[in-house]
Amino acid sequence: MPQFRFFSLLLIISSTACAVRIGAQQPTVAERFLFEAANQERRAAGLQTLQWNPRLAQSARRHAQSMAEHHALSHQFSGEDDVTSRAATAIVHFSEIAENVGVAPSPLEIHAAWMVSPDHRKNILDPNLTSLGVSVVYRSGSLWAVQDFAHDVQELSFMAQEQRVGNLLSNTGKLHNIVATEAARQSCTMKTGYAGDRRPWFVVRYVASDLSRLPEQLMTRLNTGRYTQAAVGACPLHNSSFSGYHIAVLLYP
Repeated sequence: MPQFRFFSLLLIISSTACAVRIGAQQPTVAERFLFEAANQERRAAGLQTLQWNPRLAQSARRHAQSMAEHHALSHQFSGEDDVTSRAATAIVHFSEIAENVGVAPSPLEIHAAWMVSPDHRKNILDPNLTSLGVSVVYRSGSLWAVQDFAHDVQELSFMAQEQRVGNLLSNTGKLHNIVATEAARQSCTMKTGYAGDRRPWFVVRYVASDLSRLPEQLMTRLNTGRYTQAAVGACPLHNSSFSGYHIAVLLYP
């Protein structure tokens, strides 16, 4: 299921400030430090490292600038989009999102404090997250930092989605005929029922953040041995800031 989490941290420590370039498109020294530090923690924990996501960094930059302007920590100021909407506006495709925010005189202190905070640490070490964008804004002796994490969803055409699901169905060895049809695509857009003249024995609709496996409900149906043919259709996932693949599989005897 789509998820989002966010945590803030206020850290006031006297130290020499680290200057950063505000608004730079390439990661600044402070931003790169917080990115690399997060991945160092993940490597030490035996986790996959996060990929740099420039679109998430763009989303984080907008919010870091807002925090610096308000001189306050928050995940959403009055009149500002929340983290999911900011990421969607930056054209980030995700099924899960999380955010850390903090303020301190140096990035080293920000990272150290995040790692002793259970909730911030949980975001940094979440095995389900795959990418990270970081922004750090310098204002009046303080660094205002935002880490936006996401589980990325690969952009695929409907045809590519249908082909991947079709390959998974074929690999089960339980079906003799698997096709992508317009009726299946139309059925995907429906909450109930089916489209087309040919009535399926069963329809499975599901949303997934990856297409590496078939849903349990569909496998249970296939294991009955009652079905020999399938039609596959993909359609848009509407009314959600989160991304994913919307699939329908029509099963026939």
